[in-house]
Amino acid sequence: MTNIENVDVESIGADATMLDVREDYEWEAGHIDGALHIPMNDLPERLEELDPDEDVFVICRSGGRSFRVAQWLVANGYSAMNVSGGMGAWLEAGKPMVSENGQEPTVK
Repeated sequence: MTNIENVDVESIGADATMLDVREDYEWEAGHIDGALHIPMNDLPERLEELDPDEDVFVICRSGGRSFRVAQWLVANGYSAMNVSGGMGAWLEAGKPMVSENGQEPTVK
């Protein structure tokens, strides 16, 4: 199995390409502004939305789904890293978030 790099939220630069693989309801509650949202199960048919020559930081709620997605992306020739702790860690670190529902951004 391919070794996947796990990265801490504090080490991710502001210009990083973020891929959020959570479900729609999770995304709407709170996400990283500028992140690309492709739910995990939709990724195979939406793969062309990613640049294989660009580092992609994959994030979910806690790090499990994003780890599997990062493995799959690397196996398919992409440069992907898993964000340790997911959006929970992002929120705890006080990193900026936005919501789609007009409420205070949160992680579901």
